Amino acid sequence: MRNPTTTTLGYALFATRWLQAPLYFGLVAAQGVYVYKFFKELWTLILMCVSGHATETYVMLAVLKLVDVVMIANLLIMVIVGGYETFVSRIGLQGHRDQPEWLSHVNSNVLKVKLATAIVGISSVHLLQMFVDVHHTSRHALLWGTVIHMAFIVSAAILAYMSGPMAAHGDRGHAAPAGPGRAGPDQAEQDHADQRHGAPEPQAPVATPAVPRQPAPDADAEARILAARFPARKLLEDFDQQHPRGFDRETLARLGKAEFVGARRNAVLVGPPGTGKTHLAIGLGVRACQAGHRVLFATAAEWAARLLDARAAGRLDAELAALDEYPLLIVDEVGYTPFDATTAGLFFRLVAHRYERASLIVTSDRPFGRWDEVFGASAPALVDRLAHHADVVRLDGDSYRMRRATSAWAD
Repeated sequence: MRNPTTTTLGYALFATRWLQAPLYFGLVAAQGVYVYKFFKELWTLILMCVSGHATETYVMLAVLKLVDVVMIANLLIMVIVGGYETFVSRIGLQGHRDQPEWLSHVNSNVLKVKLATAIVGISSVHLLQMFVDVHHTSRHALLWGTVIHMAFIVSAAILAYMSGPMAAHGDRGHAAPAGPGRAGPDQAEQDHADQRHGAPEPQAPVATPAVPRQPAPDADAEARILAARFPARKLLEDFDQQHPRGFDRETLARLGKAEFVGARRNAVLVGPPGTGKTHLAIGLGVRACQAGHRVLFATAAEWAARLLDARAAGRLDAELAALDEYPLLIVDEVGYTPFDATTAGLFFRLVAHRYERASLIVTSDRPFGRWDEVFGASAPALVDRLAHHADVVRLDGDSYRMRRATSAWAD
């Protein structure tokens, strides 16, 4: 049981993050100063060119100054927006047509790398200015300018290394649970049983598009994966692509890049029980977490209970708005339990609310044409919105679990 004093103290300490908010507004003022400086330098350059006093060297140096100002302003924007969202409070830009792509991937670790690379770019411009105006620059200044620039490059390289391979090495230390295609003790027993019963040797796999390799996670990826509430940790790399008799490997390879989340598209996995739909849904969810997106997983029955509780408490709209914090929701096992009209209507509200605003992954044992068996009269409108911007992966085959159970019974 939690200690109320400790909990209150923790919330109070967490609330102090708002003390940083004025700092970011101060950087906004600094951004205004650089806008003024940019136009002042630009006006001076125009006057010099019009009056005929601008040499080629002067024009080049003046343009480099303008570039320098713009790059520093870009750095300020990155710190203001990315830092505020990372350390103070999320900025609700989901669905905004101008939402910057880099913002969905920003966290404290990535932000440091971006800042370091931006500083290297600014330092490069300063060094170029010194070399262009080399006749008016001392050798001492050139030497130290080069040394400082190289120090920035080395620092950025070290930060990038610490944010990539080292984080990936830590993530590989967590073993994934057994599942379809997962090599483990159970799989070893299955292979041994196949050998004893004279099972044919597996044929060489057909050349198909490979699932993209798991990206190196950032420092916060593991926290997002844990917060997603996956029932088990399953990776796309561990999926046995030879078990289903057929499925769209090209579509799966494309979904594995997690770009569909940023594009606010949906993914629907359809197939008989035991063909690996949940495995693929979790694997895609893990990829989305590693790409910087927040994900939330639950079965259709669990989502139904959550929406019904919110409706009963009179906070359904607030619940749907709160779910906007998650660019990707996963609804597993649609079709295993039919819903009454009220629950079907709540599912329609969820799908309609997220339409063209955020992504869904849905797994089901039946095609869209039979969803009326689950959602009744709400099915056509629900499917219309879900499928409009969706990639559908159909899996065909026997149950992986039943195959394992049959083999165990034979032993």
